[in-house]
Amino acid sequence: MARRHEPGSGPRAAMIDSAVALIREQGVAATSFADVLAHSGAPRGSIYHHFPGGKSQLVEEATRAAADQLGRGVARVLGSGDTVSALRALVGLWRRGLEASGYAAGCPIVAAALGTERGARQVAGVAFTQWCESIAASLIEDGVAEERSTALSVLVVSALEGALVLAQAQGTSTPLDAVVDELEVLLRV
Repeated sequence: MARRHEPGSGPRAAMIDSAVALIREQGVAATSFADVLAHSGAPRGSIYHHFPGGKSQLVEEATRAAADQLGRGVARVLGSGDTVSALRALVGLWRRGLEASGYAAGCPIVAAALGTERGARQVAGVAFTQWCESIAASLIEDGVAEERSTALSVLVVSALEGALVLAQAQGTSTPLDAVVDELEVLLRV
């Protein structure tokens, strides 16, 4: 199914957006150029014109685009209140996304981290590090000691991403709710 994109965004942006959407639903290995072209509506000849490095370049750039978008979202939500309230807001957004996709669409950063494309894995690693740093800074603002905030931020990201994977696999948001409830107890102490 071809997607419609904003005028002027061009086939390159359309292919990146489509790659992100497909990676969220199918993973890196199952996302092919043919899928991206069909989904984006981009002309066949444009794939190697815009991505001469092949699939690895497309996946890396799609991961970077997703990481940038998600990073801005995480920063925006964290800036809107205390850490626990922000995490609850993030879980609410993820829940709506999962439900809207019939639990098919997971985190593109996790998919890239688990994929075989080295560049995309590195981008995913940087994204996770940045999210941890943002959460640690928020925890420090909440009064958590700096040395503890770093470890807690890794726990938060790991727990939420793991819960997202479980929710997707089980077809229910129950794991997200359980994890955010337990994180609230831990972080409010």
